[in-house]
Amino acid sequence: MHVVVTDPDSLGAATKAVMAVVAAIDMACSRFRDDSELSRLMAGDGRHEGIVSPLLAEALATARRAAELTNGAVDPTVGAAVRAAGYDIDFDAVPAAGAPLQLSVSPIPGWRHIHLFPGTRRVEVDAGVEVDLGATAKALAADLAARAALETVRSGGVLVSLGGDVSVAGEPPEDGWNIQIAEDSRAAITPDGETISIRAGGVATSSTTVRRWRRGSVELHHIIDPATGLPTDGPWRTVSVVAGTCVDANIAATAAIVRGAGAAAWLAESGLPARLVDRNGSVTRVGGWPAPNAQTS
Repeated sequence: MHVVVTDPDSLGAATKAVMAVVAAIDMACSRFRDDSELSRLMAGDGRHEGIVSPLLAEALATARRAAELTNGAVDPTVGAAVRAAGYDIDFDAVPAAGAPLQLSVSPIPGWRHIHLFPGTRRVEVDAGVEVDLGATAKALAADLAARAALETVRSGGVLVSLGGDVSVAGEPPEDGWNIQIAEDSRAAITPDGETISIRAGGVATSSTTVRRWRRGSVELHHIIDPATGLPTDGPWRTVSVVAGTCVDANIAATAAIVRGAGAAAWLAESGLPARLVDRNGSVTRVGGWPAPNAQTS
């Protein structure tokens, strides 16, 4: 997590607000802790139903919207598929290598099996469906955290980066927020790294290169193709997108990984600046994404 503010005196208050949002999202949406609200909703067999908190309702609505916007390319019902591929605990605890897995092609159930009634916040999840909000909840947390931090400090500008999902709020620095693009959000900032500048909205990067593990002789990763229920096998290893919110940038970046060969054209038609890296490291830029070391807003 990184928190950046234009007024150094506000950093402590902004960071405290961001940490509160991150903790709340974790408690609402994590599938890695038994006491999370999502885990409690999904406990047991059969149909899952109940009244959920406003935050979990928002996270579920965001996930359903992602699926609808992408025609199911980004779908929250990939839970069983992700678990079957070996990502069944917090990633830091996932063994880098292990025995072979038996995986088979099986389309995921699909987001329409999650029924959400906004007026009452009632949720009904059909039997046999496992919900995983990992594709959108972190980006939602970044947007909510940036907004909460700005409401706390009441002036200036705030940037929040959660594992590479970046959201900004308030008045930006004079030259905009300079953001270095990398496949691994933990990579060090370097003078020659490709950098863009934004004044509002968010940036998100989806990649198959960082969260990887090996089972037998096969390398697996966490981005599932809903059509097969298996890790995606397309030409792009990393996609970065700029959009009006971090959530929308994240949706588009993840959908592009899943869409494969047609992703660049789809992003261009959507009017979203994007940078796509193929398996060989070749870079394609669309939608006005600048050449290396140029800046854009």
